[in-house]
Amino acid sequence: MSDLTKWQENNNLYLAAALAWLRLRLARLAGASQPEQPTEAIKEAHPSGWFGMRKRPEGESAPTEEKAPEDEVTKAARAMADAAVIDPPPALVILGQRLGLSQFEREILLLCAAMELDTRIPPLCSTAQGYPERAYPTFALSFTLFDDPSWDALSTERPLRYWRLIEINQPGATPLTMSALRADERIVNYLKGLNHLDDRLTPFLAPFEVSGDGASNLAASHNAIAGAIEHGLSLGVAANRPPVVQLTGMDSVSKQQVALQALSRLGLQGFRLPAELLPSSSGELETLARLWHRESTLLPLALYVDAADGEDGSGPAERNQLLNRFLARCGTLTFLDTREPRPGLGLNAPPFEVDKPTPEEQRAAWKEALGENAADNPEQLAGQFNLNQPTIRQVALSVLADKGQDEPPSSMLQHLWEACLSRTRPQLDRLAQRIEPKSDWKDLVLPEEPLRLLHEITAQVRQRGKVYGEWGFRRKMSRGFGISALFAGESGTGKTMAAEVIANELRLDLYRIDLSAVVSKYIGETEKNLRRVFDAAEDGGVILLFDEADALFGKRSEVKDSHDRYANIEINYLLQRMEAFRGLAILATNMKNSLDQAFMRRLRFIVNIPFPGTAERKLIWEGAFPRDDRERGLPGTPVDELDYEQLTRLNLAGGSIHNVALNAAFLAARTGSSVSMPLLLEAARTEFRKLEKPVNEGDFRSLRPVEAKT
Repeated sequence: MSDLTKWQENNNLYLAAALAWLRLRLARLAGASQPEQPTEAIKEAHPSGWFGMRKRPEGESAPTEEKAPEDEVTKAARAMADAAVIDPPPALVILGQRLGLSQFEREILLLCAAMELDTRIPPLCSTAQGYPERAYPTFALSFTLFDDPSWDALSTERPLRYWRLIEINQPGATPLTMSALRADERIVNYLKGLNHLDDRLTPFLAPFEVSGDGASNLAASHNAIAGAIEHGLSLGVAANRPPVVQLTGMDSVSKQQVALQALSRLGLQGFRLPAELLPSSSGELETLARLWHRESTLLPLALYVDAADGEDGSGPAERNQLLNRFLARCGTLTFLDTREPRPGLGLNAPPFEVDKPTPEEQRAAWKEALGENAADNPEQLAGQFNLNQPTIRQVALSVLADKGQDEPPSSMLQHLWEACLSRTRPQLDRLAQRIEPKSDWKDLVLPEEPLRLLHEITAQVRQRGKVYGEWGFRRKMSRGFGISALFAGESGTGKTMAAEVIANELRLDLYRIDLSAVVSKYIGETEKNLRRVFDAAEDGGVILLFDEADALFGKRSEVKDSHDRYANIEINYLLQRMEAFRGLAILATNMKNSLDQAFMRRLRFIVNIPFPGTAERKLIWEGAFPRDDRERGLPGTPVDELDYEQLTRLNLAGGSIHNVALNAAFLAARTGSSVSMPLLLEAARTEFRKLEKPVNEGDFRSLRPVEAKT
């Protein structure tokens, strides 16, 4: 027989003895007293005469059980006391000790719980009170039934009502002392030895994003944090001051791992509460806080409040006040998941910063997860992607299960790479526009110097894991691990194409930041939007492209009013966030001189993409139309013999050349012909007019009107 089973049997024996004692007390009261008329005054001051109860006249028969002899009640009380001598004590005794119940309050709670445990109690209650309709406990009955009653048991500050141990049904003008009492269902179950979380709390809970197994296998850096938290919590719990442990940082999964590990060491069970589920009503919030506080005395539990999304102290003041109030009153050891330390929590709220595992730890996690399929894949994956341990294990297991163990290393890396990209995409798809990179180096026509810089950018992104990690630069740097580049040039010169080429070469996703979705007229909103973009991109696998960056990264101005002040704050935030970003961020602008000089100083690369010269324009024209791809079975554009020398004289950038070629193809499709010089020159004339450029008729002298087929 297990210790728990033995204790439950002993607890049931104690309850049986307590109920027997209670029945004898009720039977004695029922035989010794009857109700007075409502208009009569209380005859005696003795407790047995409180609340309209008086001694039954001699010779008048009792309406229920015969009067129990005094020695039987005493004998039952002694049997109950003997049954309480167990280790651990009965649930009622434990509850009274933990919640501070007096002897009289414990007896009231027993009377209320007995209604659920013994069907003989309700008729005894009605008989003892002299009213058939009062088949329920009341405070009045308790005062006449038990010895040494105390009026303060009715107080809302005393345990019975403060901890919601009993429910009071007080309809209309019914006096409090005559109102029906009922034991809380959770408490009745506890007295029976069933100690489970109150089901009224489950609507506020959400599952952890990491399993217990994931929390037990921590990275060394996270294990050290869990150890420090355990030490601090041991001191706080011993001093009876449940603290609020603030876990700061952006990766909630890693923070949950650390919290669950610390709780496991302390022998506590954790429950996760998203902050957005907290009730907005102060009354409902107070009830929730007291229930949590009560549960923390009945169960070895702790609370994990997830306030990382928007609840970092910068959200609406009302929501922050509600959260702070709940944290101060829930009385439970609480882990607070927040981006930054929250103000207003007092000294007993130590912050611990939890980042993702270090690149070295991520590399070790990849090796462990991939096993024999590791090869050099861990180095490449950890060098590009910044993932927590559970995500690494999930990606590795899913790819190994789908592709099998016999994949060659190069093929395995491709599958792992795609799986990592698919994990990071959803975070940014809601915030930016993803561009499918289709251009490669042969499509990019640039002079030698900008082309060299683009190759250097690509190489730095690919080799940053080796330089920062294996070669030790990470130990000498506290920021600036990312790469930022400025692509400056006139519209249509190929800035976006250059970004596509880099993304295609590195097999990364390219996201264009939509300024209309980022910039806000409301103070502080622009910084929040940018923070979401950068945070979502921190996992790696993406390149951020800020098109028309001068609109967002413009020069700071002299402060003349509050708008100038907050505009400068936005720029200062961007400076700091760009420097802290660990990935590749590309700024594209055709107004380089409009950028703030502080940005220019922090940029690692500045690539000036010039307007194409004659030689470059000829190469662009020669590659403007898709060619037949016989190996892949893809047709190309039907093109007549073209005069590239004449086309090269048209002073157009690469983007405009693409527009001309595309418009000419549509003209050819409409006329049912191939793309010819007249059609190209017609489309070029339209492009010149669109750009408001002067048209030199000498460049278009071979133009002939082309009639469309009807």
